[in-house]
Amino acid sequence: MMRINVLFFGMLKDIVGQTEDHVILEEGASIGQLYEIYAARLPRLAKHSSSILFSRNRAFADRSELLQEGDEVAFLPPVSGGAPGRAEDSDGCSEPETVHRLTREPIDSRALVEELKRGKDGAVVVFEGIVRNHSKDQASGERATLYLEYESYEPMALEKMREITAEVKRDFPVDRVGIVHRLGRLEIGEACVVIVVTSGLRREAFEGCRYTIVRLKRIVRIWK
Repeated sequence: MMRINVLFFGMLKDIVGQTEDHVILEEGASIGQLYEIYAARLPRLAKHSSSILFSRNRAFADRSELLQEGDEVAFLPPVSGGAPGRAEDSDGCSEPETVHRLTREPIDSRALVEELKRGKDGAVVVFEGIVRNHSKDQASGERATLYLEYESYEPMALEKMREITAEVKRDFPVDRVGIVHRLGRLEIGEACVVIVVTSGLRREAFEGCRYTIVRLKRIVRIWK
């Protein structure tokens, strides 16, 4: 037998009624078999079978993947559209070339620019995603928005941010890359994400910044 730690996020947390659980499974059980245990118990969860994603030890995983003693499995809802203080990470240098942060405080874009730009840079591109006063979906069309609340599987989100900045540094001739995303409640007009890319040339900075936000929306699990 083996003990598995299970985490739930977004609307799945509301369906299950808890954020964390522990399950004892037989050796050789898969993520799919773990899911079926909860789906059998919770019909509302079963309705979302086709859209639920899974991670095993903070990496995306298929349902067929086999589990081992002590694994951490997260049930992840689809991304819409993507502790007090902040979780942060850098590349470990005194002058970091990449910055990755999750924060519950307002994001200071100018401070992030000053942290990353250097005298050799000829361009700094800043992207700010802000909370707007309406949202759209296929079922109900346009709806008024009063505020948004963001939630994330924070350790996995930081790992994916590191993955993105490594890709940008590898594939584009840029100097430094920073990603900061807000969590918690945000009011209309507040920045939910800020990306800063510095480079010797403006075209490379623009292209690197565009790639960063596209990848962020695609692979970093942040729900609103």
